[in-house]
Amino acid sequence: MSSQGKQSFSSPGRRSLVTCLTIIVLLLTGCSPQVSRQTPPLQPQGNFSGSGQEQLPEQWWLTFEDQTLNIMVSRALSGNFNLQTAWDRVDRAYAVARKAGAAFVPQIDGDIGVGTQKSRINSRTDSSQSYSLGLAASYEVDLWGRIDSISAAAALDAQASTEELQTAALTLSAQVAATWFQLLEQRGQVDILGQQIRTNEKTLEIISLQFRTGQVGIADVLQQRQVVETQRGELALTAGRAQVLQNQLAILLGISPTRFTQATTESLDELPPLPATGLQSDLIEKRPDVRAAWLKLQAADKLVAAAVADRFPRLSLTGRANTTSEDIENLFDDWLASLAANLLTPIIDGGRRRAEVERTESVASEALHQYGQTVLDALLEVEDALTREEKQLEYLISVDRQLELAGQATERIRDRYLNGAEDYQRVLTSLISEQRLQRTRLTARRELFENRVNLCRALAGGWEMTRQPEQAPLRGE
Repeated sequence: MSSQGKQSFSSPGRRSLVTCLTIIVLLLTGCSPQVSRQTPPLQPQGNFSGSGQEQLPEQWWLTFEDQTLNIMVSRALSGNFNLQTAWDRVDRAYAVARKAGAAFVPQIDGDIGVGTQKSRINSRTDSSQSYSLGLAASYEVDLWGRIDSISAAAALDAQASTEELQTAALTLSAQVAATWFQLLEQRGQVDILGQQIRTNEKTLEIISLQFRTGQVGIADVLQQRQVVETQRGELALTAGRAQVLQNQLAILLGISPTRFTQATTESLDELPPLPATGLQSDLIEKRPDVRAAWLKLQAADKLVAAAVADRFPRLSLTGRANTTSEDIENLFDDWLASLAANLLTPIIDGGRRRAEVERTESVASEALHQYGQTVLDALLEVEDALTREEKQLEYLISVDRQLELAGQATERIRDRYLNGAEDYQRVLTSLISEQRLQRTRLTARRELFENRVNLCRALAGGWEMTRQPEQAPLRGE
């Protein structure tokens, strides 16, 4: 066996193999496949329709200067289970990328064997042992970049999953902020209804006194009682909505609703200054969902290249070394080694490879159009948020004016009623209108804050994230 091993690695044999491989590589690389690269379908330019002066921070919710909101978003980013699932998808994508990149390294396998042989001749039993050791190596020469394209596509997909994680974190932070502002509104509505009930109860006392003295009829008393009962019913429903929102907030933070209470005296007062919107091209560069769509487009293009390369011949190198011995100490005395090059070229496959090329091309075309739509959606979100905020501010100014006029009208009509110069129906209509406007104004302010959340979400570009094993402490838990 020793002589066979030496002959396998003789200099003439090595030179012949190297020469053969060199000729094959030169012949094949002369007809390397060409793959077209995708170009962005949209390249927006110019400014948005509106802009402020303040630069939006990476952690956009800090612009509201709400300490409770800051704590809750921090807790959600570490405790929300949907976001943890997104982290798991990132880990999986990078593991797939590492697996695809492993094809660049030769695969080497080893085997170790121990055997026992027994024989019986003429009533005599003999036994012997043998030991074996072997190494097998294989490697595919990436002539057309097929392996490189597959590895690059997996790496791009992993990068896209990171951008999708950023998108999920942005969406989660916006959900927490929107739910928090809705909760503040409902608690404010509870306070307003409580004040209105107390006001209407005092009015009911006055009307009841007038009824007992014969100044008004029983209908006026009954109508006022109905107003009080209606508001008590609305108070119960509003308190229920506030509790439901608190439960939803707990789930976003990764907390059981039964273990979460969030008491606060905060209200929807001052809206932060309008952030600077910048250029449309800047938005496209920093939005994580747009970046993810672009990375997926590039990954799809790489898979097209891999499918095209799969139609060309493959060159693989294999090597093996074996040694056997009856004594373990002599295991390396005799050995046999071999080295081979194999060229595998497709001849007839029923059109399978061509169909795969067409499939990957359609996937790349789909990714191209999805990228274009993602860009348009990003621009639309900013423009819609700017328009809604502008018109919401105008609406709030109108509501404030209506509320002022309604208060003046109610005061004058009530005075006339107490002096017997006005029918109670007008008092009731004016009172209900004023109190409805009080609640409408609070809802309008919450919608203004929610529009700002949507604008910040549309403009935000994400921030550096690390997976947090520990959850931040939260008041009331």
